[in-house]
Amino acid sequence: MDFSVLLVEDDEHIRQALGLALGDEGFAVTDAVSGEEALDLLAVTEPDVVLLDLMLPGVDGLAVCRTLRARGDLPIIIVTARADAADVIAGLEAGADDYVTKPLVASVLAARIRALLRRRGGGRQDEVLQVGRLEIRPDVGTVHRDGAEVHLTRTEFRLLVELAAAGGRIVTREQLLQRVWGYDYFGDTRLLDVHIRRLRRKVEANPDEPALVLTVRGTGYRLDTGPA
Repeated sequence: MDFSVLLVEDDEHIRQALGLALGDEGFAVTDAVSGEEALDLLAVTEPDVVLLDLMLPGVDGLAVCRTLRARGDLPIIIVTARADAADVIAGLEAGADDYVTKPLVASVLAARIRALLRRRGGGRQDEVLQVGRLEIRPDVGTVHRDGAEVHLTRTEFRLLVELAAAGGRIVTREQLLQRVWGYDYFGDTRLLDVHIRRLRRKVEANPDEPALVLTVRGTGYRLDTGPA
């Protein structure tokens, strides 16, 4: 077994089938049937990743996601039948790193889990990226602004590192999706846009008028490497 997974799913058929399939893919799977049970389990153990349904009895998936994100940067993938743009954006805004819509293929989900978890580290030993008033240390996963630590999720951090490493050059949407998430989204960039918005809230003085993480319309994003 290479990674441990907490599968939060109230549908017994889906829970059992997906648990068995992920087990065949090499994951150690623990399951929960409700948001309350998931939070109880996560109080005593930390899996490598949480697979979270949105439509749960009692505490729903969005509330569970917000609670987990407030606690730290545990990777969260939403697995849901709710594929409307508003639902996807709500899940990402709640703190999820990724989303997968049902019906799904277990081998594809497994690949996406591994792609997310491979990006835990990155960067050379003792490397420091200085961007304006930000000091980024890819080797230890920290960001400081004017000496104060900025708390980012793992995905937000990887996104910032990729932009900073470009030295002010444009990084296309496709490049960011490939480098940060590790697979092709076939033109669906909602995931990237929501994470950019979340990143701006944490590193910009005024997220509504970004001066650091800049949009290059129709192409991608770049960092302003001058003084912030």
